[in-house]
Amino acid sequence: MNRRARIFVWAGALVVGAISGLFGFANAFSPVGIFNALVPKDGGVVVERNVAFGTHPRQKLDIYRPAGDGTGLPVVYFSYGGGWESGDKDEYGFVGRALAARGYVTVIADYRLVPEVVYPDFVADNALAVQWVADTIGSYGGDAGRMVLMGHSAGAYNVMMLALDPQFGVDMSNIRALVGLSGPYDFYPFDVSQSQNAFGDFPRPELTQPVNLAFGQMPPVFLGHGDKDETVYLRNSVALAEKMTERGTDVSLKIYEGGNHADTLVSLAMPLRWRYGVLEDVLTFLEANTVSI
Repeated sequence: MNRRARIFVWAGALVVGAISGLFGFANAFSPVGIFNALVPKDGGVVVERNVAFGTHPRQKLDIYRPAGDGTGLPVVYFSYGGGWESGDKDEYGFVGRALAARGYVTVIADYRLVPEVVYPDFVADNALAVQWVADTIGSYGGDAGRMVLMGHSAGAYNVMMLALDPQFGVDMSNIRALVGLSGPYDFYPFDVSQSQNAFGDFPRPELTQPVNLAFGQMPPVFLGHGDKDETVYLRNSVALAEKMTERGTDVSLKIYEGGNHADTLVSLAMPLRWRYGVLEDVLTFLEANTVSI
């Protein structure tokens, strides 16, 4: 696909998504969902869909794995964004296929959303999914002892909280690394509707902020953020990187010049990898931190 076609695909997804949102159909025809439907995707991938990890209808996950009979493969658990109030795993096939095509068993889970639940329940759903992965992924060719937690936007928040807050019960001995793309990590006081609705009634709001929970002896962390992000400001990743580094964590902070909030996500897709090197940067980081011991 040439450059003009790539721009057309992305522009078309944004325009149609914006129009559908204006007419009240954003849940059925989200911009990410349209983008995922339109873009070509990596091949050589087998997908297992709608595997239950809990009893709630939204507690289901999809597994993307390399075609063939590979075993003992590294695992990526990916949590998507949407302000904790929207999102669907089916819209992120381009992410699952991009990583699986490069040798990673990749799991993308749905989780309960605001207003049905508030913090900490949506993070707890991610914890339940990660526990399912740890217990079961060997049956799908993955090595639970070589797991990476990865997320974009609100999903990046989710996975950081899984690593930073013991209340969620994640066995960190299974986690080799963390990847956060355009994540909110330092956003109190809650001054936008998404954070107010998701966290506003929590009695100790300071404990909802990853920047306040950073500690030493964590797995290596990759933080990617666009410097033109006006949804989640770059200072979130900068602050978390500084605090984690002070506490002794190995942190790689990559700032994508000119990148907006969506760019760190959509640049994982095949047609848009030319814009920013997000996929290449993430893969380099994963390869360095998921080797067999």
